[in-house]
Amino acid sequence: MAYIFHEDDLPRLVAAVPGRERIFFVNKELADTDNMLAGVMHYVAGAKSPYHFHENCEHFYFIIKGHGTVDTPEGTTKVAPGTMVFIPAEDRHRLKASEGEPLFYFEFQAPNRFVTTILDGTPDDLRWNRIEGGVWMQT
Repeated sequence: MAYIFHEDDLPRLVAAVPGRERIFFVNKELADTDNMLAGVMHYVAGAKSPYHFHENCEHFYFIIKGHGTVDTPEGTTKVAPGTMVFIPAEDRHRLKASEGEPLFYFEFQAPNRFVTTILDGTPDDLRWNRIEGGVWMQT
């Protein structure tokens, strides 16, 4: 069975720490799989993820619109439309939108059975509120 979704019809998750919004296309709720997690992310200008890593999860970002930076132990790298960032399991990272413009990207994580450890931030950095109600906690 194929699952076909349009972004406008899916639940939106808004970060408890302002500036980030995500829309999943593939997850346990929508496609009955925890083998992967895929969706799009919207960051307002200057928004950033906490510095963190995921146990048992590899993922990538594909930048569609806007500019930003990715922080890793190796340093800070600029990203722009057309850039793909691959992050192996347990690699430390943070993505940040540039101060002057929002950032829009596709994100894919696999498997969707992982634990996230925040290295710089608070537990609220992993708390997401559904627009239509309810809270989704990233683990």
